[in-house]
Amino acid sequence: MKDVVKYRPVPKGQYELATRFGNIIYTAGMTPTVDGVLIKRGKLMASHSEETYRLIVQQATCNALSVAEDELQKGETISQVISMTIYINAEERLHGHARIADFASAYLMEELGQRGIGSRTTVGVSSLPGDSPVEVQLVVGVG
Repeated sequence: MKDVVKYRPVPKGQYELATRFGNIIYTAGMTPTVDGVLIKRGKLMASHSEETYRLIVQQATCNALSVAEDELQKGETISQVISMTIYINAEERLHGHARIADFASAYLMEELGQRGIGSRTTVGVSSLPGDSPVEVQLVVGVG
């Protein structure tokens, strides 16, 4: 399996990738892109193993973490993931949303340790921009 690629996404509209207010950083929803190209398109299907979706979920999570880290000033770190929202472009028969979202939580735990685990919401949707399979949004605290 391929590994997650760290790079800085580029906005595809009039918005900021991340916005800082005091010691809180809010990211826009990040899709699983590398160099501006989605690594997969379309719905997540119940007929596929949830493991099939690990890389795409972790790439979207990596992109969200990267844009949050870009807002840090010298000497600062992310002290806590406050919340994460994972949107899943899911076919109607897919019911493993929480298990798929666990790939995002595992990535943040690997990168940040216990600081990477905050509250989490997982939402199944009928479509996402560009036919993305997932989108991940983070709210993090800075220390």
